[in-house]
Amino acid sequence: MPPTTQQLKADIDAGKTGDKVVEGFELGLSTLGTDDEAAGSPNTPEQVAMARALEKRHAPKPAAEQSANVSRPGQPALWIVVGAFVLLLAVLALVLLNGHA
Repeated sequence: MPPTTQQLKADIDAGKTGDKVVEGFELGLSTLGTDDEAAGSPNTPEQVAMARALEKRHAPKPAAEQSANVSRPGQPALWIVVGAFVLLLAVLALVLLNGHA
């Protein structure tokens, strides 16, 4: 069966293209491709197949395919806070050891 614009919309709605943050159905004003059909130039199966491939190209990889070494988004900020805390403790220790408290 040749690919259809409804399959492309289903891919987008399912989050397979990386366009959606939350998976689910998104009601559009018209079905994808309706404007082209109304204008008398519907998309060919080849055009739809190419669009599906291009949309999926930037989709996030499933968790199983991601490297275990990838850091989590908040991790660099955590190390900055820990480093600042250690630096503050070192300054306080120097002040106290020199008797300037």
